[in-house]
Amino acid sequence: MSCLDKDYPFLLDYFTKGIKNPDKNIAHCIMFWGNDIDAQYELATEIARILNCKLDGKPDCNCLNCNWIKNGNHPAVLTYSKNDNKPSDDDSKTMFSIAQARMIKNDLAVTSEYHRVLIFCDKDSNGKLGGLNYTNFSTDAANALLKTFEEPPSNTTFFFLTTDLSDMISTVVSRSQCFFVPSKKDEPQNFELVKDIMDGYLELERNEVLDFNDNILNLTKENEPINIFVQMQNYIVNLLKSNLENKQLKIKLLKDLNSIEKAKKELKLNMNIQTIVENLAFALILA
Repeated sequence: MSCLDKDYPFLLDYFTKGIKNPDKNIAHCIMFWGNDIDAQYELATEIARILNCKLDGKPDCNCLNCNWIKNGNHPAVLTYSKNDNKPSDDDSKTMFSIAQARMIKNDLAVTSEYHRVLIFCDKDSNGKLGGLNYTNFSTDAANALLKTFEEPPSNTTFFFLTTDLSDMISTVVSRSQCFFVPSKKDEPQNFELVKDIMDGYLELERNEVLDFNDNILNLTKENEPINIFVQMQNYIVNLLKSNLENKQLKIKLLKDLNSIEKAKKELKLNMNIQTIVENLAFALILA
């Protein structure tokens, strides 16, 4: 966890300040999204550590709770996946199950001296982490916990890890505060198709929105629209990595990533591409 303050200073600062606030004003449902599920899991675990630390919350703290969490054996910080924390009689192998949802509701009915943190993700039999989606986190199982997500017991926080917000049912997304987590991995982030259009988009004026819109729309006619949206996100992620110290710009770029994510979801719903692009262009330039 020692690199988190360098890789994700904005996110860690946001949650640390919220936790140390007398009202502990962080959301009880938090959704991380992006390509690096390992980084999301590490962040969720670190936030769980700060929530449960009995001293100052610093990364080098060796209080009992911090050591438990660092060693992965804290009794109230639990991972839930198709292979983690399943009832003994649950033989489902491919998804988070309704039986697990019932078990969670029963467990949360018992008071705890700790701040309970439940991390929902996918994990294969070899321990490799993956993101939640409709296949491994079914609508029925999620719906069984919606009331709990909406009105959880005190000192309880839920984390949901996914690669794409559109992979999650909307009722869970709507109950969560969503954060994009840039990848720490050295992955190719191609944006050559959109570079000329996106260069300088942050400085565009209101009267330039329609030209920006037309340029994106033309690209979606010449290429797969989803690829254009992904490359736009790659471009913005590259900007984000280059401006980690600029808090105001980071907030703007994260909003823009969410706007493109919304466009990707609308595309999957077969909305008219012209309407999608128009809404996106106005969101990126005027928001």
